[in-house]
Amino acid sequence: MGRRGGISQWPESERPRERLAREGPESLTDAQLLAILLRVGRQDSSAVEVAMELLAHLDGLQGLSNRGLDELCRVPGIGQAKAAQLKAAIELGKRVLALPLATGTQIGSSLDLFRHYHPRLRDLRHEVFIIVLLDAKHHLIRDATVSKGSLTLSIVHPRDVFNLAVRESAAAVIFLHNHPSGDPQPSVEDRALTARLVSVGEVLGIRVLDHLIVGDGRYVSFADQGWLAAQPDIAKWPSEAARRQGRRRVARKTSRMGTDASGLGGAQT
Repeated sequence: MGRRGGISQWPESERPRERLAREGPESLTDAQLLAILLRVGRQDSSAVEVAMELLAHLDGLQGLSNRGLDELCRVPGIGQAKAAQLKAAIELGKRVLALPLATGTQIGSSLDLFRHYHPRLRDLRHEVFIIVLLDAKHHLIRDATVSKGSLTLSIVHPRDVFNLAVRESAAAVIFLHNHPSGDPQPSVEDRALTARLVSVGEVLGIRVLDHLIVGDGRYVSFADQGWLAAQPDIAKWPSEAARRQGRRRVARKTSRMGTDASGLGGAQT
């Protein structure tokens, strides 16, 4: 709990800045860390108390990350300058955690991908669809954002997805997208889209290794669940090549039936 009066009046052993220098940042509470950024409180409250009010008003650090400057400024003692400082610090933290994967990095598991992309995706209020391009040894070529959607819908077309993969000569791809709701369980549309992308990839000779859906602190991997291997919905999304092949089989079968019928008629005559 905070103490009444300015932090400068507290015992040195309890001052956030001094504690950070002495014990490290991990020893401080969220409110104490925020107090260091705020530097000063208001006339009737210390910076720690203002930070505690801010966290309570916004439902913790997650809310602080999601809300805009105006909402931060509704807490007494938080002006535009302090709100900007807090948002800047949070954004820097996100960027440190989500530094671009180096070209040539080998993707080891779905957990590796989640750890890298979760800080970047978890706080977004709209869906973002990302493609990760890999070479034949599953080393990273690069990643790219294919589409940005609304709160509940990300518009993705296989043409846009695989145009990039073909241009970069990718041998394999991984897809990622976030669910702003925080629940990473795939929807019916997610399953159908994945099946369609896998089907198109097969036609192009580009293997789809995984599709990760990122939620709040958790994720679902299509590969880990075995959903890519089963591909239960692919029959609903036949490729153009498959349709042409099917039409040719029907034509050949029809032609053979016509020939057999002619032969049968001649024998009877």
